[in-house]
Amino acid sequence: MTTHAQTLVIVDDDAEIRDLLADYLGRHGYRTLTAEDGEALSRVLATHSPDLLIVDIMLPGDDGFTICRRLRSQSDLPIIMLTASADETDRILGLELGADDYLAKPFNPRELLARIKAVLRRVQSSASVETARVVRFGDWRLDRVTRELIDKQDRRSPLSGADYLLLSVFLEHPEQVLSREALFDLSRGRRAPPLDRSIDVHVCRLRQRLGEGAEGSQLIRTVRGAGYVLAVPVEAAG
Repeated sequence: MTTHAQTLVIVDDDAEIRDLLADYLGRHGYRTLTAEDGEALSRVLATHSPDLLIVDIMLPGDDGFTICRRLRSQSDLPIIMLTASADETDRILGLELGADDYLAKPFNPRELLARIKAVLRRVQSSASVETARVVRFGDWRLDRVTRELIDKQDRRSPLSGADYLLLSVFLEHPEQVLSREALFDLSRGRRAPPLDRSIDVHVCRLRQRLGEGAEGSQLIRTVRGAGYVLAVPVEAAG
């Protein structure tokens, strides 16, 4: 049985970095394509269907944020963003725009390789999770038909509509940092009012349903200055 190599596109205006990453990732079994800016990326995407993009933020013309925003309005193609800035704001903005991961320059190519594998693994897992009636996360399962939580002893308890929708957002984006605004938007279908912190109350309530308090939570963790993350993988359970 032949396994086709997954295709990565490296978008960076530094030719040396493009060539270095293309060679390194190619030696680890990936097919690599390169683009120096947004226009070149558009030409690549017109003729290829890559599995993941690696996009530098500082690009001539459309920057990485603009590219990420545009792509997110069209597809769920995984994106890892690269930046030379140490500013935490860039990381948060990139994640809020829909980037799957973020890496600051300079970085070890081995770390980028690990991030690529992790993102692709999440994407592949999500494909099977999407069609599963029951999904597993940590010691819990969720029956998406009856909207019931199932614990280790197979005991079932129903979730309210708000709790179910919020948990569903976390399960659809496992191991990804989600801002309060993103959680509000994805769970309620509208933007959060200015200074609204109601999502914190709902996360606290959901943690209690999962048997955890705000401090020391192992499932839904707080990422200071960024939001929350479901810190365990999600898999189909039936």
